[in-house]
Amino acid sequence: MECEKCHRPVDPDEAREHNGRMLCEDCYMDVLSPAKACDPWAVYCATSTARGGGTGATLTATQEKILRILEETGGIEPKELMGRLGLPPDDFERQIATLRHMEKLRAEMRDGIKVICLW
Repeated sequence: MECEKCHRPVDPDEAREHNGRMLCEDCYMDVLSPAKACDPWAVYCATSTARGGGTGATLTATQEKILRILEETGGIEPKELMGRLGLPPDDFERQIATLRHMEKLRAEMRDGIKVICLW
C-alpha cells in the first residue's frame, strides 16, 4: 500500500484513513495538526522555558542551517529558502513555525514581497 499524500510505502495495518484518503502515520499527523507560525501558546511555551532559566530548545541541523542562510542573506523569500534547503512544503512549514515560536525568525514585507528574516 502507498500513502496517498507522500507516496511512500506503508504497511496496511499502519495506514490511517482521512477524508477518503489512505495516509501513512506521519502524513495523518500533519493533516490533523498542521504547522501554525502564529500560535501564541506555542510562543509562550518556547520563550518562557528559555527565560525561566531552562536551556531552551536545542536546534536541529536543519534549523541551524535556516538561521545561517538568513544571517548570510539578511532575509529571503520563503520559496527560495525552501529550495535551498531541499525540503518538502510540509516539513519546511513545520521548521519555520518552530523557529517562529522560539522567536528566532519572523516574516516581513519588503517592497510588497514576503521575506523571512531573523528576529
